Formats: sequence, structure tokens, C-alpha cells
Amino acid sequence: MILTQPLAALGRAVLRLLAGIGSVAIFAARVVSHTVRPPFYPREFLMAMLQIGWFSLPVVGLTALFTGGALALQIYAGGARYGAEAAVPSITAIGMVRELGPVLGGLMVAARVTSSIAAEIGTMKVTEQIDALVTLSTNPLKYLAVPRVLAAVLVMPVLVAVGDSIGIAGGWIVGVHQLGFNPATYIKNTVDFLEFWDIGSGLVKGAAFGFIIALMGVYHGMASGRGAEGVGTATKSAVVAASVLILAANFVLTRVFFAS
Repeated sequence: MILTQPLAALGRAVLRLLAGIGSVAIFAARVVSHTVRPPFYPREFLMAMLQIGWFSLPVVGLTALFTGGALALQIYAGGARYGAEAAVPSITAIGMVRELGPVLGGLMVAARVTSSIAAEIGTMKVTEQIDALVTLSTNPLKYLAVPRVLAAVLVMPVLVAVGDSIGIAGGWIVGVHQLGFNPATYIKNTVDFLEFWDIGSGLVKGAAFGFIIALMGVYHGMASGRGAEGVGTATKSAVVAASVLILAANFVLTRVFFAS
């Protein structure tokens, strides 16, 4: 009996994990199915685009700027050991557009947006506003989830593109003003090295991360417990889940896009 207790605890944990994965998958399928069925809520969609996209630009831009500068410094320091300092522009650019731009942008937006969505919807549940929507014959999934998920999927590639550009600009600033690169040569090496799919893969990642960011916020908000503690727990769980899923999705997509 004593020997089986650890196995029983492990089994319960695995079952809870599988039940959670199944619940999220069903919820995601319901959200996707409702995106193409009326009624639509354009005002909610536009407000979500503003909240997720426009208001996230400062944090994404600053993160990308300092990341691009730090990346250029690190590549230069590493390349100097092998006489490969000239690779700074090209490697900085590919590192930003393939990985750091989408991932860091996704994580920063997740920290800002996922928590906000979960807290907002969790509060609506606690104050019975979601029940009021049902009373008014409004589907909460269509009114609360679909506009936010669709907006996040559409604006995240734009945020990634802006972040990539600012990150490359940060590398250029450091490369030219601190490392002694010729400005025109730095830009030429960057442009010549990047390929279309390097940029395209990052934008696809951005769309996938946007789906994860909004979905986790809505899901955990709607699953929030009662009271302030329940809302706080839902907010924390939403951010953690979104961050982990972004990193996991990044690995899977990188493996798919760039497997040799």
C-alpha cells in the first residue's frame, strides 16, 4: 500500500494534466469555430486590436531595441575569438527575425495582455457580468473570446515586424557607434543575408503566439474561481501557461520550419 501511494499521486497528476490539456483543446476548437459564424462584434474587435497592438508597441519596441544592441555586442565578443567580427550584422539580423523578435515580443505581450484579459474576464465572472450576458441572449464566447483571439492573431505579426526592425536598428546603432562598423556596409550585409522565409517564419510565429496569448487569457479568466483570490490565481495561471506554451510552440515551429 505504501509503495503504491507515490504511483497513485503521479497518476492523479498525469490525469489532471491530460484533463487540462483536453479542456483547453476543446475551448480552442469552440473559439475557432465561432470566428466564422455570426453575430460579429466589430467594436469589441477594434478595441481589442487597440489594447493588444497599439498599447503594446512601447514595451515591444524597447525590448527589441536593447535586445538587438546586446546581441550585437555578444556576437562581436564571440566572433572576435575566431576573427569573425564581420558576421555581426548578418547574425544579429537572423537572430532577431527568426527567434528573439517573435519570442521576446510574445513573452512581453503575454505578460501585459494575457494578465489583463484574465483579470478582466475573471472580474466579470466574479461580478456575474458573464451571467448577465447569457441572460441577454449574448454568447460570452463570441462576445469576449473571439474578438480578443482574432485581434491578437492579426496584430502580433505586426508587432513582431516592428520589433524585428527596431532590434536590427539597435544592433546597427551599437555596431556603428561602438564597434566601428561602416553604416552602409552594416545595412548591406544585413539586407543581403536575410531571406524571405527568415522574416516570414517569424511572422507566422507571431500569429501563433498571438493565438496562445489571447486564448490563455480568456480561458483562465472564464475558469476563474470566486473572489479576489480566484481572479489572482487565474491571472497568474494565465501568464505562466501562455509563457510556457509560447516557448514550447517556438521550439515546435522552429523544428518544422528549419529542420534539415
